Amino acid sequence: MAHETFDAGEARYELVVSVDARRSGQYNDAEKPRMRQRIYRVLESALAQAGVVRDAVHMEDRGDGVLMSVPGRIAVSRLLGLWMVEVHENLREENGSLLVPLGLRVAMHVGPVRHDSRGISGRAVDLTCRLADSSVARELLDRERADLVLAVSDSLYADVVQAGGKFIDPARFAPARLALKEGAVTAWFHLPGRPAPDTGALGPEEPGDGGVAGTGGVPAGVSAGAGGAAGAGGAVVSPADPSPGAVDGGDPDSEGHEDDEDGDASVRYAAQGDLSVHQHNVYQQPVHIGRVTGAGPRKD
Repeated sequence: MAHETFDAGEARYELVVSVDARRSGQYNDAEKPRMRQRIYRVLESALAQAGVVRDAVHMEDRGDGVLMSVPGRIAVSRLLGLWMVEVHENLREENGSLLVPLGLRVAMHVGPVRHDSRGISGRAVDLTCRLADSSVARELLDRERADLVLAVSDSLYADVVQAGGKFIDPARFAPARLALKEGAVTAWFHLPGRPAPDTGALGPEEPGDGGVAGTGGVPAGVSAGAGGAAGAGGAVVSPADPSPGAVDGGDPDSEGHEDDEDGDASVRYAAQGDLSVHQHNVYQQPVHIGRVTGAGPRKD
């Protein structure tokens, strides 16, 4: 690898890229090696097509994905622009012969990165992985039946994307607030080859679970677990059944764990209009449920 040998205490500002496969836990042991081969073929071919020397890029295997860091001498705009175009085209070509298409969640952020003999670390790495694993990235990929979703940090959007450039159109990115374990952050999401996604229609989750709080800080829908409720304008969470009451079948998290399909934590409903969903609630006093309109007395 052409990376310089860094002191583990030194941090260099680099572009961090996290790539995760959609629903990797659903691949059996015989299918996973082929899935992994496709991921590397897509990414490495795109590097060559974008004119980025493979040996200049640090790549770590993550089992169901890849963690990359790109040194500052390579323009970030090349990875955001041409490389992402080539990744998308390569992925479409791979999926043309597959009954179950490979879906990828890609996230990018620029920040201080520390290298040692075992790989890379730092908050920039943590944030990038959180963005790729966020519920917004997962739900966009499913809801839009897309091959690829890109998430970029707010600072990367402001510094690079917003200025535009070759193959970079800021109008095709949409923001969302994410409640990550480290706190709430804004990220920007893009579906290559499509208009800006509607991130305001995605439902939130509890902070610390990679959830989203909507683009305006007001939840667009609520995960309906124990005591949960979904109000007007809620999001269709399950792409397979976009009707109210659809249940999300679960997806592996960043550590390879499947969501508990039988537990309340993984159950979400699509609440449209005035529909609200309530489960397992015990009310000790009068409770108002629904909208309040007009100047008349409220009915509890």
